[in-house]
Amino acid sequence: MLQNALPEHVQSRLADYAKLLRIDRPIGSLLLLWPTWWALWLAAGGMPSLANIVIFTLGVFFMRAAGCAINDFADRDWDRHVKRTKDRPLTTGRIRAWEAVALFAGLCLVSFLMVVLFTNSLTLYLSFGGALLAFIYPFMKRYTHLPQLFLGAAFSWAIPMAWAAEANELSQLTWLLFTANVLWTVAYDTLYAMVDRDDDVKVGIKSTAILFGEADRVIIGALQAMVIVILIMVGNQAELGTFYYLGVTAMASLFVYHQYLARERSRDGCFRAFLNNNWAGFAVFAGLALDLML
Repeated sequence: MLQNALPEHVQSRLADYAKLLRIDRPIGSLLLLWPTWWALWLAAGGMPSLANIVIFTLGVFFMRAAGCAINDFADRDWDRHVKRTKDRPLTTGRIRAWEAVALFAGLCLVSFLMVVLFTNSLTLYLSFGGALLAFIYPFMKRYTHLPQLFLGAAFSWAIPMAWAAEANELSQLTWLLFTANVLWTVAYDTLYAMVDRDDDVKVGIKSTAILFGEADRVIIGALQAMVIVILIMVGNQAELGTFYYLGVTAMASLFVYHQYLARERSRDGCFRAFLNNNWAGFAVFAGLALDLML
């Protein structure tokens, strides 16, 4: 109702900002949220502080939006050649480059202030690494066929930060979760990159989808298998029980489903497989939270 009361040109600008920050597409935030919550709940033994839940949930959405802004800034001259991205507001000129950079900086600043004001020094030190990874990832697709690995590191950096905020230390379990999430991110973002592979080859954008070629599904399957193995190791070391392993089993079953969806490497099938990873992340969190609670 409030938005409808605004002048039409203001509504249009707000809609463009929402598209730039992907407010209308929360899948990226959810894929970042579940592993962050894995770390919070496991570090706290099932009872993370309400303050940390709020800080890291907001931080996930703020930093994902910041990452989208700097990503579109980096790709503003290339997105027009890709079918899926040619109508983005920065590419079409509806939003200017400096506005995207300003939004990136502003969202990073807000996230940083939450860390400074409400967490500890270890989390603060780790936050610099997170900001650096968020900034450099979008530019990696020009220099390496492994930009998904940098995205994996950026998406996974919330794990040691959340763990440090809750436990004021890091452990072997922290880095096992970190590694599992990096591998998982490379797997699902390769599926995402398969959607744009033909266009990316034409314009010279690099990705794991291009690097893996016809071995893409086999390598994705191997990455998914390694994720499951590492999560089983986490369960063993943390002495988790049945509900956790049911969550991991659900994730493994969904990974098989993703292979089915991507079997013909169609744009729609690969995109559906990518989107379905949200439920894989949720399954592990639900199993973990129930196990620790019960």
